[in-house]
Amino acid sequence: MRILLPVLAGLALTTPALAQHEHHQPTSPAATPATSVDPALTAAIADPRREEDRARDKWRHPAETLTFFGVTPTMKVGEYAPGGGWYSRLLGIYLAPNGKLVGLYRSPTSGTLDAAQQQKLRDQAAKFPSEVVGWSGQPADRFAGMTLGDAPASEKGTYDRILMMRMLHNMQRGNYAAADLKAMGDLLKPGGMIGIEQHRAKPDAPDAYVDGNKGYLREADVIKFMGANGFDLVAKSEINANPADPANWPDGVWTLPPTLTKGEADKARYQAIGESDRMTLLFRKRG
Repeated sequence: MRILLPVLAGLALTTPALAQHEHHQPTSPAATPATSVDPALTAAIADPRREEDRARDKWRHPAETLTFFGVTPTMKVGEYAPGGGWYSRLLGIYLAPNGKLVGLYRSPTSGTLDAAQQQKLRDQAAKFPSEVVGWSGQPADRFAGMTLGDAPASEKGTYDRILMMRMLHNMQRGNYAAADLKAMGDLLKPGGMIGIEQHRAKPDAPDAYVDGNKGYLREADVIKFMGANGFDLVAKSEINANPADPANWPDGVWTLPPTLTKGEADKARYQAIGESDRMTLLFRKRG
């Protein structure tokens, strides 16, 4: 059985009881460094190099999301599993002048990858800096890439933030979430934080639907899982909520944009719904 998050429902948490985050305000003055959007972030979002990405801003709310996560332009930020580069392009433009962006890829030895798959991950990590240079036009020395299994000792305790954007379901179904979270915790500074944006299932979604294979996870399960792995909930937000998403698609979240696995069938309906309903959670490294 690979239902990794739900089986943790009975674990006690050390996280504080927090009120629902509303109006993009943190639950306490210390929760996030700022609630107003940094003008440099506004400028990065408006950069012409993001022209093809801009259509998705209305679903992903990058200004509010990065502000909620407390990302500032002088930070060292790890982006876990960068994928197609939607956030990498923005973070590259924003962080390059005074901070640093590092693409963090899953540990090649976690899960059940064969030798060829392990090498592919290492190749992707090695290629990440040049990709971001091409996307952002910023200097190469402001970027790095590595797998979590190959991170040198000098990297440990040096990261301000690590961002996990719609990836926890993949970590869960591949059974490497706990191992990679441990590695991420080692990279973070004391008190460093992980920001998670994740497709959100309904609270009463059946266990079989939230095993990672549909893309959706229950918010309560994610909070408990992170707590069990050394991260305390700081705040949560409805920035990326989409109440129009019923979050019960038989073929999973990929029914909706941007994937649209049904092709032209009911395409207008899915486009009208938009991207998935998402939880947005901020966790602090414990200890």
